Amino acid sequence: MHFTQLILTNLGLIIAAMSLLWLVSIRVKDASIVDLCWGLGFVIVAWATAFQTGASDLRAIMLLALTTLWGLRLSGYLLWRNYGKGEDKRYQEMRDKHGGRFWWVSFFTVFLLQGLLMWFISLVVQSGMFHAGKLGIGFFGWLGFAVWCVGFFFESVGDFQMARFKARPDTEGEVMDRGLWRYTRHPNYFGDFCIWWGLFLLAATAQSWWTIGSPLLMSFLLLKVSGVSMLESDIEDRRPKYAQYKRETNAFFPWFPADGA
Repeated sequence: MHFTQLILTNLGLIIAAMSLLWLVSIRVKDASIVDLCWGLGFVIVAWATAFQTGASDLRAIMLLALTTLWGLRLSGYLLWRNYGKGEDKRYQEMRDKHGGRFWWVSFFTVFLLQGLLMWFISLVVQSGMFHAGKLGIGFFGWLGFAVWCVGFFFESVGDFQMARFKARPDTEGEVMDRGLWRYTRHPNYFGDFCIWWGLFLLAATAQSWWTIGSPLLMSFLLLKVSGVSMLESDIEDRRPKYAQYKRETNAFFPWFPADGA
């Protein structure tokens, strides 16, 4: 099998899966399900790649396992967090804006777009697994595994700490500034950042340096599009204390609070 055949097959699989998910969203009148399946989509791509390549090499097995663990945790967490809460306000606003056209507009601007992003970002996993047997893991590969572990810790622990904070009845209008959130305003996004740079380093020594666009795109999305920028666009209106929190705490990369406390 040629690599081009592999990635085009996976692209077709993603488009088919996202099209099916879109049809389900029309049925249930909730486009938010696309977010719940974001991590799961990468798991599907990784397993489809393993099925086509055999995935018998240690690097391929590691890439498959790490992607699966990350994707299932993320989708499971989002499903638990959003269950029963209805459609996300972003999609509600789109639905109000486009009216009767939303059903097909959502296919291109939400489902197909996310599918294409998923395919491009997952190229690092697809290439790393395809070329896995060509070279040993080496220093950069094990460094990538270590970076991935740091990322998984920040993302999973950060989500857990925020969930506990929101579950308390006395936090209305308050700001989460404890635990990992004391050192970065977005430990979960920083964790996701490390996850994908870790996977890149693990895959890169298997003739996959060219896939650097994958973690770069994910970093751009986390920092400028669907991550930090979007979340902080109106948060001070809902949580006035956030302004002081911003002055004292790094937005992304963890560091000690500015007040030295």
